[in-house]
Amino acid sequence: MRFSGLRVLREGLTGNKGWAPHWRDAEPKAEYDAIIIGGGGHGLSTAYYLAKEHGLTNIAVLEKGYLGGGNVGRNTTIVRANYFLQGNSEFYSHSLKLWEGLEEDLNYNVMHSQRGLINLFHSDGQRDAFARRGNAMINQGDDAVLLDRDGVRKHLPYLDFDNVRFPIYGGLLHPRGGTARHDAVAWGYARGASDRGVDLVQQCEVTGIDIENGQVRGVQTTRGAIRAKKVGIVVAGRSGQVAAMAGMRLPIESHVLQAFVTEGLKPCIDHVVSFGMGHFYISQSDKGGLVFGGDLDFYASYASRGNLPMAEHVMEAGMTLMPMIGKAKVLRSWGGIMDMTPDGSPIIDKTDTKGLFIDCGWCYGGFKAVPGSGFSFAHLMATGNHHAPAAKYRLDRFRNGVGLMDEEGTGSQHNLH
Repeated sequence: MRFSGLRVLREGLTGNKGWAPHWRDAEPKAEYDAIIIGGGGHGLSTAYYLAKEHGLTNIAVLEKGYLGGGNVGRNTTIVRANYFLQGNSEFYSHSLKLWEGLEEDLNYNVMHSQRGLINLFHSDGQRDAFARRGNAMINQGDDAVLLDRDGVRKHLPYLDFDNVRFPIYGGLLHPRGGTARHDAVAWGYARGASDRGVDLVQQCEVTGIDIENGQVRGVQTTRGAIRAKKVGIVVAGRSGQVAAMAGMRLPIESHVLQAFVTEGLKPCIDHVVSFGMGHFYISQSDKGGLVFGGDLDFYASYASRGNLPMAEHVMEAGMTLMPMIGKAKVLRSWGGIMDMTPDGSPIIDKTDTKGLFIDCGWCYGGFKAVPGSGFSFAHLMATGNHHAPAAKYRLDRFRNGVGLMDEEGTGSQHNLH
């Protein structure tokens, strides 16, 4: 089933009776060539690229709940490639290029909107730091424009420019940054993987990982044992728990990150805006709701709900930056379980167990990394070699200290990233 404008028109005129299911709800087989644990954005994109780029179709994606029910549907939908350090810069640049061709590749509308992202700065020191970041982005082949105060005002006239404590000095514009519809990304990858023969198995929780003589042999699940020569762990905030089934202790802490959505409003915020002094970021969805978030809740937790003090903190930051949103009613909030590494950068690597692979530690960067992560992890699982844009995401950097990527310069404390 392919989508097109003509198909949508025809279905609309005939009662929408011709649409087929987007993917097969498969029953697990006894054995596969490869198993992906986790049916979120990263797991589904990994399965898709294993099939599309490497011709591996005897694959199962095992999801304990429903596809897309985790972090891929619990975020603020921001897509960007404005990273500074080598390792991160080339990876997110590659991921953004995949985003830009994703809808054509999947034949699916993921509502990718390159509306531009503006990071505000509020001091001379911040301006210098963003100038360096912008130059690094341009050197990588991405786009960046340093705006002064008047330049920001032309784009964002509704901000409080004269706030006494946090005056706006300017901003770094990333024109190719923007947003996408998080659910649609998961659905598009699920559909593409299923069309290529991948089994998507829902309501199938992995309860154990079978290892014999240093080689992975398969997994135990709530729907029986499933054998496989290769197993990839892609479970975001549950990475530490699933890795423990294989006797691994990861350098991961799981923290809650809250997000909020207001009632639908007329279009008023054209860009993604990031507040340099309050870790507050906001955009407006296609349905009109303001989508925004802020800091982690700063305590380790596996609960996908937040606390009121952090909700209040995020609202305060929003009111400080743009008082105009004060009368908007917040309709709902949610929490995503972030798998935080000590240096704030992810892990895509083989483990000491032959055939067992790990993709985790995405911190705040998980959604924007979905295409790049799946592409690079699929390359690693299929070939045994690291994909060049993700070559620095080694697990052993936390053992030997070589190659750590502290993007924010905040030290080796998980919750500060």
